[in-house]
Amino acid sequence: MAHLELIPKENVSSFRKLAIGSWKTAYDPTVYGTMTLRMDKALAYIEAFRVKTGIRLTVTHLLAKAMAEALRRCPDANAILRFNRIYLRKRITISTLVVQTDGGKVDLTSAKIDDAEQKSLREISAELEAAVQKVRQRRDEALEKSKGTIHALPYAFLNFFTWLISFFMYTLNWDMTWAGMPRDAFGSAIITNVGSLGLDTAYVPLVPYTRVPIFIAPGAIKDAPVVENGKVVPGKLMNVNASFDHRFIDGFHASILANTFREMLENPFEHFDKLDEVAPAVPADVKPPVSAAG
Repeated sequence: MAHLELIPKENVSSFRKLAIGSWKTAYDPTVYGTMTLRMDKALAYIEAFRVKTGIRLTVTHLLAKAMAEALRRCPDANAILRFNRIYLRKRITISTLVVQTDGGKVDLTSAKIDDAEQKSLREISAELEAAVQKVRQRRDEALEKSKGTIHALPYAFLNFFTWLISFFMYTLNWDMTWAGMPRDAFGSAIITNVGSLGLDTAYVPLVPYTRVPIFIAPGAIKDAPVVENGKVVPGKLMNVNASFDHRFIDGFHASILANTFREMLENPFEHFDKLDEVAPAVPADVKPPVSAAG
């Protein structure tokens, strides 16, 4: 069984081939960008969703769904490079970074949602919560086994090990679960909420061995003056910071991703789960949490 389900991309432009040949790894071609979103309606939607369902919906859930929809609209951005050739992923998998604390040590790992474009916010919320708890409680056997292997490696061999594992899993497309390597652990794109750290803007570096070409880092939601109908009024703004691999993602692809984010996050009642179709998940007298961070 192959590690990923892939199909080769045909009709690659001369510019794209030149871009692939210009950079050997993801260390070189990183492009960074920031867009600012109006979040008043998104926060209202999150609160209404929580009141209706009792589910702790967060900004991260909205971004995960929006990222999945953006990749559905722009399948050329849902890709990896193998032997300098672009391969399109058949599935859309969105990962979020999760903080683990153990004995005073802080570690980062990922929790993923497969086929996220096909799932509702209720499903995404439930799956992500289960995945996060599984990771934090160290019940993900494949993940724990792989982390144990990494801990046992001498420092001198770390660079070679990450290159070798990446070569086996992505370049050769081998299924390495037999060796304790999780299947497609990082997916199509990674979301890490730097806003939870109080940061407005932060750019996450691409991690070459993961072969993930898109990192999204939403910042903290801040009160700010905005112009509305020619008047300055108070508003809620959030920076969405992105890092992407310019070898096969350029301004055209980035514009589709950005426009999808703006369309969905600034008009959530039209583009996410319809609240009148969402059934309550808990008794009405159970109050949901009030924080919209996450």
